[in-house]
Amino acid sequence: MNSLLLTGGRVVDPASHFDSLADVLIIDGKISAVGKKISTPKGIEVFDAKGKIVCPGLIDLHVHLREPGQTAKENLATGTAAAARGGFTSVVCMPNTSPTIDNSGTVALIRERAAQEGVVNVFVTGAITKNIAGEELAQIGSLKKAGIVAITDDGHCVQNNELMRRACEYAKMFDLPVMDHCQDYSLVTDGVMHEGYWSTALGLRGWPSAGEEIIVSRNILLAELTGAKIHCQHLSAAGSVSLLRAAKKRGVPISGEACPHHFVLTDAAVAGSEKFWANDGKILADTQTDELPSWPAYDTNFKMNPPLRTARDREAILEGLFDGTIEILCSDHAPHCDYEKEVEFDYAPFGITGVETELALALMQLVHTKRISLTDMIAKFTIKPARLLNLQKGTLSIGADADVTVFDPDCEWIFRAEDSASKSRNSPFSGWKLKGKVVATIVGGKNVFSEESAAVMV
Repeated sequence: MNSLLLTGGRVVDPASHFDSLADVLIIDGKISAVGKKISTPKGIEVFDAKGKIVCPGLIDLHVHLREPGQTAKENLATGTAAAARGGFTSVVCMPNTSPTIDNSGTVALIRERAAQEGVVNVFVTGAITKNIAGEELAQIGSLKKAGIVAITDDGHCVQNNELMRRACEYAKMFDLPVMDHCQDYSLVTDGVMHEGYWSTALGLRGWPSAGEEIIVSRNILLAELTGAKIHCQHLSAAGSVSLLRAAKKRGVPISGEACPHHFVLTDAAVAGSEKFWANDGKILADTQTDELPSWPAYDTNFKMNPPLRTARDREAILEGLFDGTIEILCSDHAPHCDYEKEVEFDYAPFGITGVETELALALMQLVHTKRISLTDMIAKFTIKPARLLNLQKGTLSIGADADVTVFDPDCEWIFRAEDSASKSRNSPFSGWKLKGKVVATIVGGKNVFSEESAAVMV
């Protein structure tokens, strides 16, 4: 069950600078050999990967699994099943659950349940503050001892700068990165979409880019002051990218991530498909004009935090991914029940699902358009998040855990939310024709998802 030979695929491992047609031999859950024409050991199952990409198992460092306390939306079993379908062998769950992950007992509970019910690796983050209330630091040392890989109040943002400074000092002491949801509440107030032309035209309360940029600036200053590694989550604004670029050039220990919805869509999408395509038609080079999906104005599946922004902002995110300013790709997978989203735009919760579509969207918008290389894209899904979080993952080096993703970069398919492995269906990409599909997801040498059966194997 934990030994396998993958033959004939294009093996791409950015961590070891390997890119060639080769075989990959897995023995007892570990990478045993990578090379051409490896002889098949007796009794080993053979997987024909000819014409496919074989790479280290993908890592999504920003996922909401909703357990404990919000399991009507998602749980460890369904969330990890969706991740496996998307080609992800490791996910990092956020702490804004109920109760929040702000103590060692909750960390232990999630790790135990993930070991029993999850089909991929689950790494846990701990809250920066107790109950994610932004008022009192959580017990960061105890959380570290319990096994967390980072601290974050994701879904919320610590507004007290002195408290955030102390959190950074503790995080540096315990060698933990600080992942921050960048949102200044006094600027954002009750905004529900990007502040600009479309918020005015649609009569919706605006959310200015400065509400993100001011916290990115704060984090740069604190990273410079404390030496802590601060990671800015789901960047959406052009100004944020510029600030990050300048800080990284100065050697500040700051990093950022981008989600597909922010480099594929714009705020025009909230006005409906007719206005979106008319005003912003050059989205994906591989989207066929006769197979475009349609959606109405005020569709709450286009409501996320931070919000979709302008074409200029989207282009800045793409440029940041190209020049390395933004090092990591992730989904911010945020499932919600249908009845929660089926309300007026003002009252719907923020967030969309994403683990099953992010690889294809990244391939289409980044690789097939020749903005970045395939190797660079894979690095942003593997070794870059692994290094940020100090995970022994993201490589096909000999002796490494046999977490492997196999995908066909040219396979065209239509994503339908109703067929998702997730409990929730709140995706803006349902009905989209995508290019790039996962063929198999292998965790510890075990094939946990196979495209042939379109089922997760447990």
